[in-house]
Amino acid sequence: MTDARDGIRDRLRGLPVFAGPLASFDPAKAPSDPAELFVAWFDEAVEAGVAEPHAMTVSTVDDLGAPSSRVVIMKDFTPEGWWFATTTTSRKGRDLAANPAVALTFYWGPQGRQVRVRGTAELASAQECAADFLARPLESRVAGLHGHQSEPLADLAEIDRTADRSRERLVEHPDLVPDDWGLYLVTPVEVEFWQGDPDRRHTRLAYERVEPGAAWHRALLWP
Repeated sequence: MTDARDGIRDRLRGLPVFAGPLASFDPAKAPSDPAELFVAWFDEAVEAGVAEPHAMTVSTVDDLGAPSSRVVIMKDFTPEGWWFATTTTSRKGRDLAANPAVALTFYWGPQGRQVRVRGTAELASAQECAADFLARPLESRVAGLHGHQSEPLADLAEIDRTADRSRERLVEHPDLVPDDWGLYLVTPVEVEFWQGDPDRRHTRLAYERVEPGAAWHRALLWP
């Protein structure tokens, strides 16, 4: 019998990596703007049937510099950057209020691709935040109305009780928007496109600029 204290190292070494046919990438043909390449890769992920290609890891740091990461759904992508939503009172909302530095990671495993983003997050206007909330499905708005994200929970049943109350409020007031709903725009200063290779000869193309609005500079990176 395997002792849990022995770890899972041997099992990890036996798992396949980059087992399937991977996507191809010629960085010499990449556009000068990373936004164009992101849209192209995203479209290819959708066409390839990658599960939840709009899921992205958002990494923040608190006022003491301690990092936190979580997976959220990308709400939009525009020439300005990536958009996601959360309550401003959640851990990530509090982190961003103290330090707007943020990192995003997209991972499209079947294609062996990652997109890594570094930049800053800015809270959208009250009107944009409200519009985002009102455009969400009912149950999503019910969850967004709870107002307790990241807080300790004593009993799972309390979620159901709170959801019932939130749903009743929304049925009675369909235009209700919580004060702490936030829509964030991540403006990048660095975007890296990572294409995996079965022989570990990965291709990495990085776009960097000194500040938002400045010209992008491209460079290949060692894997």
